[in-house]
Amino acid sequence: MADTQNSKVVVSRTIPASASDIFDILSDPGKHQSFDGSGFVRGAVKPQRISGTGQVFRMDMTGDHMGGDYQTDNTVVGFDQNKLIAWKTAPAGTEPPGWEWVWELTPNGPDSTDVQLTYDWSQVSDPELLKKVNFPLVTPEQLDGSLEKLSEAAGN
Repeated sequence: MADTQNSKVVVSRTIPASASDIFDILSDPGKHQSFDGSGFVRGAVKPQRISGTGQVFRMDMTGDHMGGDYQTDNTVVGFDQNKLIAWKTAPAGTEPPGWEWVWELTPNGPDSTDVQLTYDWSQVSDPELLKKVNFPLVTPEQLDGSLEKLSEAAGN
């Protein structure tokens, strides 16, 4: 299910896995390519498990929107073990320009979790960036694909 608003896209799905198993995947940047529905993620650079806000993890990426291969720095802005993980993305070596990814997990019992993924660009204010990047860069269908792949990565 996708909900598209003016400056964010929200998708959700029930995944037949525990919140802790899903969180284990989301908090390991080395596993992010396995559930990327956009096709942009190529891998993590020196992956270390996310354990709190303020951490920064770097990813290898690719996409025509950036002229091919590039890297991003992702600053963790939300962290609640087995419930929430969120990060703001920026081209490597720069400050986040205002978009973020938010994963919210709500357990439905020991082996079922409602997962909501929000792609939010409401804080992007740079007019040049808004001209260059046609938001949403990642479509609702690609975000749904991320939830499908996350379910597969969790063993379903």
